[in-house]
Amino acid sequence: MNTPAIRVNIPLLNPNEPESRIVSLAIAEGQYVQHGELLCTLETTKSTAEVLAEREGFIIGLNYAEGDTAYAGSQFCYLASDRDWQPDAEDKKIPKGNTLYRDETGEIAIPEGLRISKPALELALRNNLDLEKLPFGPLVTENIIREYLDKPSKLQDMEFESIPSEIIVYGGGGHGKSVIDTILAQGIYNIHGIVDDGLDPNTSVMGIPVLGNSQILPDLFARGIRQAANAVGGIGDISSRIKIFQLLAEQGFVCPPIIHPSAVVERSTQISSGVQIFPQAYIGSEVSLGFGVIVNTGAVVSHDCKLDTFANISPGAILAGGVTIGQGTLVGMGVTINLGVSIGEYARIGNSATIKSDVPDHGIVRAGMIWPD
Repeated sequence: MNTPAIRVNIPLLNPNEPESRIVSLAIAEGQYVQHGELLCTLETTKSTAEVLAEREGFIIGLNYAEGDTAYAGSQFCYLASDRDWQPDAEDKKIPKGNTLYRDETGEIAIPEGLRISKPALELALRNNLDLEKLPFGPLVTENIIREYLDKPSKLQDMEFESIPSEIIVYGGGGHGKSVIDTILAQGIYNIHGIVDDGLDPNTSVMGIPVLGNSQILPDLFARGIRQAANAVGGIGDISSRIKIFQLLAEQGFVCPPIIHPSAVVERSTQISSGVQIFPQAYIGSEVSLGFGVIVNTGAVVSHDCKLDTFANISPGAILAGGVTIGQGTLVGMGVTINLGVSIGEYARIGNSATIKSDVPDHGIVRAGMIWPD
């Protein structure tokens, strides 16, 4: 080893989401690791990533525990050639978990518990705002910082009230109608209105008013609306659905699970934010549904299945036990997937196909096909 130690930082997984959660920790203080060995697994609302050792060495100065939230650029640990090596005094001054890099001045310490997007942080720093005075709890977006700058009152005097019963629906097309009916059937939220980039604000969908396009989101947030349902299905292009989730997150909105009361969801199911489960669907024991997953009408997801972020299970599809569906994959109507099969990321499984063995990332199985031939 050429240097006594190198610092391992928390990587930035999403430019608009500087924080990530440490979902698993594979190391301990003082442990010796090999080059390429797993250190931890990180998760944001959009993705997961593994942090690997850049070289062999001893773990020194481990700054996080499993389940902690970490900011991009913050110190995770050091990899040292000597078990007794210690960081210098300047490094020890860096606050745990709340440090970002800035080219002009080096490292910027972010108060613990402050959730702020990268554009908002940059705008706040350019205007010399005191980060300690920003609101803790909701995600601070660029639009919130601009509101601060437009107001003469002190930051600590500004109120950020929310209306927990209100929700907006982003998208007024066919999938949007299904989402509206599901929300109404739940009876938990009052639909404040629809946001859609292609509909006239003077119209309505199923009696729900169209409020405007994405430009109205900051105003809705300022009114206290914090909840949103992404009703862009993304059947032809999953990236369109992902972009809406990103847009909503940037503006400070959260996406609660939407579950129709006629669906059967076993108690051991793990359900992430943004999940949508439609009428007559069945979700079996110890199933894991990642962020933004859709399980559509009459679909069956049997025990021990794992559906990664943005996976879309169409009406009438049947997944046997232990099936894994990768991120962004579309499973068509009436598809049957055999026990223990793994489908890769961003694959497309055509209607009525039968899947008997694994499908690779970006794989395409045509409608009615038996895979493999």
